[in-house]
Amino acid sequence: MSRPQHRKVRIVCVSDTHNQTPKLPKGDVLIHAGDLTNHGSIPELRKIVGWLENADFQAKIVIAGSNHDITLDSDFYREHGAYTHPQNVQNPEECLRLLAESPTITYLNHESATVQLTSADGSYTRFKVFGSPWSPKLPTGHGKWAFQYEGEKATKIWEAIPEHRSEQAVKLWDAIPLDTDIVITHTPPKNHCDSTYVNSGRAGCEALRRALWRVRPKLAVCGHMHEGRGAERIRWSLDMPQVRYMEESTEIWTDPGLGSNKQSLVDLTIKSREPLDSYDSPVDQLSLNNRASFSPSSPEQSTPVPDDIAALMKADPDTHHVRAHLHRRRKHSTLRGLAERSAAEKGWTESDEGLSRLDDHDAAALEGRMGRRETCVVNAAIKARSWGTVGTKFLNKPIIVDIDLPVWQET
Repeated sequence: MSRPQHRKVRIVCVSDTHNQTPKLPKGDVLIHAGDLTNHGSIPELRKIVGWLENADFQAKIVIAGSNHDITLDSDFYREHGAYTHPQNVQNPEECLRLLAESPTITYLNHESATVQLTSADGSYTRFKVFGSPWSPKLPTGHGKWAFQYEGEKATKIWEAIPEHRSEQAVKLWDAIPLDTDIVITHTPPKNHCDSTYVNSGRAGCEALRRALWRVRPKLAVCGHMHEGRGAERIRWSLDMPQVRYMEESTEIWTDPGLGSNKQSLVDLTIKSREPLDSYDSPVDQLSLNNRASFSPSSPEQSTPVPDDIAALMKADPDTHHVRAHLHRRRKHSTLRGLAERSAAEKGWTESDEGLSRLDDHDAAALEGRMGRRETCVVNAAIKARSWGTVGTKFLNKPIIVDIDLPVWQET
């Protein structure tokens, strides 16, 4: 098997359709991040599953939503279903079979799957996806819903107050494998695409955000908070491992489809001005042996340039997005040098275990995985307003994500 090149994969993202069946643009992969229905009834699910099965995509990946697809959480429905469907109690097993036994849908319930896309020439693209319907409970007064866990208590110093953390949330999101390429959750991560009319305007999950720092997938697709619809590109701060869960920057996407006939496209490919800086390579910029240490840096030290970018540089070294890519590399090298100098000024050394010691969990998240620098978070809510608010009939467009993924050719 030869070394992979990359090709563009088009991923169409939707969420929170609530019985709507919007027209879908063409693509390779369809992702639905939950709240397919309003009440999770069998007629609702049959309608939505039929729409999904008839959609022309090589792969269709679906998760449930926590607060509307309640029949898909059988334990919850057995206890609370009579309150939601007092006149016509549903059969949760039958509801689940509609999705789980579909021949064309990959239904994920807090689990992983490997997806393979095959081209006519025999080449294929393979990626790993993790999907989960779980979401944190909303503030008091919003009722009990399926697939929910205790969220963090409201605090601005979440890290400093251990008793404010949700152990259930940490355990849930620690289950995301490190080699995951795409994470699909109904809830958004904290402070990213999680705007809402409740909870002081933000209702994402901090434990999920921290898990994304650890995994650093290429793409994180979510929904749940309709007002948070959009996309954000997170650049993770990795140069000082003893300071975990930090972000270097966030770039907010401008929707080209807003108020126009254009598609709502997020272009993360090499042909864009800013290709996603996320590559699985054996680079190990930090030496990690359960302690943090720094290796010498230089202007040339950073993630190796993939073959595709190297070829483009040779053909046209003045290409704008290649220069932008190199600018980011130089910036990261400079930041790394500042981090080393700061550590030296503070007297941090490998012997200072109280400051620099890493546990195996965090060391595994960094060692040999420094090519994963960026994650694009997409909230693909179709319904433009939250349930029960004015304007719920307005619909958003599906969000299209173009991304470069490795393509392999059997030899």
